Amino acid sequence: MQREEIWTEKYRPRKLEEVVGQDAIIKNLRSYVRRRNLPHLIFSGPAGVGKTAAAIAMAHELYGETWAENFTELNASDERGIEVVRNQIKNFARTMPIGNAAFKIIFLDEADALTDAAQSALRRTMERYSGTCRFILSCNYSSKIIEPIQSRCSVYRFKSLSYDAIASRIKYIAEIEGLKLTKDAVRAINYVSVGDMRRAVNALQSAAVVSREIKPEMIYEITATARPEEIEELITRALDGKFFEALDKLADLMDDKGISGDEILAQMHRLVINMDIPARKKVELMDRIGEADYRITEGANERIQLDALLASFCLSSDLL
Repeated sequence: MQREEIWTEKYRPRKLEEVVGQDAIIKNLRSYVRRRNLPHLIFSGPAGVGKTAAAIAMAHELYGETWAENFTELNASDERGIEVVRNQIKNFARTMPIGNAAFKIIFLDEADALTDAAQSALRRTMERYSGTCRFILSCNYSSKIIEPIQSRCSVYRFKSLSYDAIASRIKYIAEIEGLKLTKDAVRAINYVSVGDMRRAVNALQSAAVVSREIKPEMIYEITATARPEEIEELITRALDGKFFEALDKLADLMDDKGISGDEILAQMHRLVINMDIPARKKVELMDRIGEADYRITEGANERIQLDALLASFCLSSDLL
């Protein structure tokens, strides 16, 4: 029986031209490939926007068939201490590249998870073995990388993927897999992915297991995400002073549909920004959503906090 691959790996870009939504960065990376040389790099940005894909695609184009021997990927969140730098990274960096390659590449994912001591050791390794090895540090926040490393690297900041970028890739995968994908389903995948290509592809594959015809209802259900209209209805009921109706809607979302409090708050945050209400009201609502999110993060009961949030919306309804 043929095993089904995870689509995020199956459809991972193997060429820089296949990396979507980061045109300016890819243009610069192509110039490195043409010159067969590159500096140390830092790829900074949110998850699922193409940082790892760009690094692997660049390795494929630089090394061809020997790319696996000249490229290694390590995750700094697995080994955060100085030993991983002294052992794994240093041992790979000190060996000569394979074939006609002028240097190897070490891709260090989640580099911002390294301790300061490990980063200091890494800085020395980057200096010492720059003749045989180049480093690509991937992180969510480049500010967590120490300045001595930042000053030795070219920093590229990846942005969240646009609707068109995700839609084009999703349609490409759907065509190859023989899926029927409606425009509403594409919009739903874009909504639940929040600019994250991995999340979008995983949502598509999960839905494809259920049916070859992808519908928006399937996407929302599989990803445990509320429809935008449902969150808007929840907020509107509270702002209209209909507290118990708002509680009923919240119970429907959390108890019947299994949507977490964190996800509801995140969707409320996205929706309030685009609601047609006065700017002063948006500021007040955003402040209260942020306060509820902080309390839940610190360990407070999410149901109590969401009930209190809806109550505060009702009390402020006279400001509309």
